[in-house]
Amino acid sequence: MTLQELQKQALQLPISDRWQLVQTLLESLQRETTSGLKKGNLSRLRGIAKSTETASEDVEADYTNYLTTKYQ
Repeated sequence: MTLQELQKQALQLPISDRWQLVQTLLESLQRETTSGLKKGNLSRLRGIAKSTETASEDVEADYTNYLTTKYQ
C-alpha cells in the first residue's frame, strides 16, 4: 500500500478513529525521537564532569587577569 492510498483510506475513517490514529502516530514519533536524542546527547556529554587539577589560586588569578584585560 502506498502512502497516498493510506492517506485516502484514513480520510474515509470517522473523525474519532482519525483522532485515535493521529494520537497513535504522534506517540510513535515521540518515542522514536526522544530515544534517538537521549543516546546522542549522552555520548556528546561524556567526560564533561572531569575535573582539572588546578589550584583555586590559579583559577582566581586567571579570572582576575581576564577581567583586567577585558576592562582596560
